[in-house]
Amino acid sequence: MKIIVCIKQVPGTNQVEIDEITGVLKREGAEAKMNPYDLYAIETAVRIKEAHGGSVAAISMGPIQAEAVLREALMMGADEAVLLSDRKFAGSDVLATSYALAQGIRKIGVPDLLLCGKMTTDGDTAQVGPAIAEFLNIPHIANVKGILEIREDGMVVEMDLPHSVEVADILFPCLITVEKDGIQPRLPSYRRKLAMQGIKIARYGISDMDDQNEKHYGLEGSPTQVVRIFPPATNTDHEIWHGSAEELSDRLLQKLKQMKHV
Repeated sequence: MKIIVCIKQVPGTNQVEIDEITGVLKREGAEAKMNPYDLYAIETAVRIKEAHGGSVAAISMGPIQAEAVLREALMMGADEAVLLSDRKFAGSDVLATSYALAQGIRKIGVPDLLLCGKMTTDGDTAQVGPAIAEFLNIPHIANVKGILEIREDGMVVEMDLPHSVEVADILFPCLITVEKDGIQPRLPSYRRKLAMQGIKIARYGISDMDDQNEKHYGLEGSPTQVVRIFPPATNTDHEIWHGSAEELSDRLLQKLKQMKHV
């Protein structure tokens, strides 16, 4: 079975600079890490490979430093890695990101199974995975909390819905987005780090895609218009109160009433 996992490097802190003109995050030089949800997608892919055979490839889109998360994926069990990196990808919204990733996946070959994390911590849209599937014209299921059965032609999964759990059958090739409950992602292996040091991460840009129309990528290919973007406000104000338990409880009650919490 051929499996591809889409992963992303996200800011490792909320102290990130924002370009006031374009409204996008300045990722270069910022502290970064793998998107936490993607760890569960990689773990799911590697477990399927271990149980049923096949190969796992990791793909990401971002600047050159995003190779770090691809190396981490290799250390967790992926067999190869691909980075889509081109300055013309910068500023992509959900549509442009999904389209670029779909083009990259077509470049390396549409697999039997595509996995994505449920969402990313810097975007929170949970739309990229399903949008990739739509561009590839393959079926998809979101919010998968567990895989019940894998057959030669498809699989049975559990979907975590707001008020219920639904069981669904889906045929290959397909895409699923993975929830973060139910399994524990493995730690990167030092032995695999040594074994995979010689593995070259393939790197593709717009010139390598079937569709080389720059208007379909980056800011030009992003119909979403950002009105305003800003870092979350931080509030370090605090008070220290002294007194008996009765005095403090009464004061706390008055404070909560003042703040209209009670």
